[in-house]
Amino acid sequence: MATNVRGVAATIKYSARAMVAKRIRGSIICTTSVAATAAGTGPHGYTTSKHALLGLVKSASSELGAYGIRVNSISPFGVATPLSCKAFNFEPQEVEDQSCSHANLKGVVLKARHIAEAALFLASDEASYISGHNLAVDGGFSVVIRSYPFTPVDPDSLNF
Repeated sequence: MATNVRGVAATIKYSARAMVAKRIRGSIICTTSVAATAAGTGPHGYTTSKHALLGLVKSASSELGAYGIRVNSISPFGVATPLSCKAFNFEPQEVEDQSCSHANLKGVVLKARHIAEAALFLASDEASYISGHNLAVDGGFSVVIRSYPFTPVDPDSLNF
């Protein structure tokens, strides 16, 4: 909680203070996790802190919008960073294999650059009217219920 919530709250506070004082309209982007919206994806403390962070992002976007400051978050799925590899005591390939085995979107391996590209989008003028949003970069993981058996269907059989 000290790092994931209080640390980020302080970062938002002091960033916003400087931006407001200098009349800078801009973007504050926080990193959450799929654990911010889907329970069971991490330990209780981690999941609790990421849920809290998502609430903080929404609240800050509400308060800072009056100054033209957008506040958003990015929720990645399992990406093989040095921190995640150390936390799980895995090699990068093992983290990627685990993520790929649980991912909904097949044929793509989540890389740190995907998260960076999402952040660049949220910071860009193309996202100038997006605030309070949590952008899941998870290949659809957080929107698929895993407890039901699923068999992929032939796209030609879909009746739209």
